Amino acid sequence: MDLTFSDEDGKSKTLKEYMAGKPTIISLNYFRCGGICTPQLEDMAKMLSRLDLAENTDYKALTISFAPDETPPLAKAKKKTHIESMNRAYVQDAWHFLISENNSSAILADKVGFTYKKTVSKAGVTDWIHAATLIIISPEGKITRYLNGIEQLPFDVKMAVLESAQGKVGPTIAKTLLYCFTYDPKGKTYVFAWEKVVATVILIITILFFIWLVKAGRRDQEESNKDHQNQRRNLDE
Repeated sequence: MDLTFSDEDGKSKTLKEYMAGKPTIISLNYFRCGGICTPQLEDMAKMLSRLDLAENTDYKALTISFAPDETPPLAKAKKKTHIESMNRAYVQDAWHFLISENNSSAILADKVGFTYKKTVSKAGVTDWIHAATLIIISPEGKITRYLNGIEQLPFDVKMAVLESAQGKVGPTIAKTLLYCFTYDPKGKTYVFAWEKVVATVILIITILFFIWLVKAGRRDQEESNKDHQNQRRNLDE
């Protein structure tokens, strides 16, 4: 959390400061990448533009370059490309493109278990072999979910962010979603938790039925008491 990075404007901050106490979506890429980085970031821009959460309020997004020779102007150009590709206005401060300071990207990659390998072609062109992954970090700096692959569904990312927020999830609908859906590591997506929901419905029905029985019993008892009172009055008369 105390690792420092430079953003697209050349400003230096710690990872904690960039996260600003929010669940954070992190992608590790490099900006000169001619391989999977481009489609991954294109999909990330599309996904963020459709994400049913308020950027900069509900979450932050960080794209961090692990290439040690990249610069803020390059990060700025890359950010401009992807922000402009969105189909709506997007809060600029919600998604930062960062470069390494004092080997911070390599340290972060090691901490989150992200591996990459440098290769140099016969022509002297440097490239990096790596996977496409979104890493969801909680406000406290804990890794809560890895979403692997170039393409991510907005719903899956939303669920991962809400999951990361934990006790800070406010709206009732968000808590309901977290309860009704669970992450399937095999399918790499969130699926409806049928067993949990059905068990809950059965429990609720059982409780309601018990309450009805208690109330019905009380009504019968009250009516019985009234009948006894009426009978006594008739006898007295």
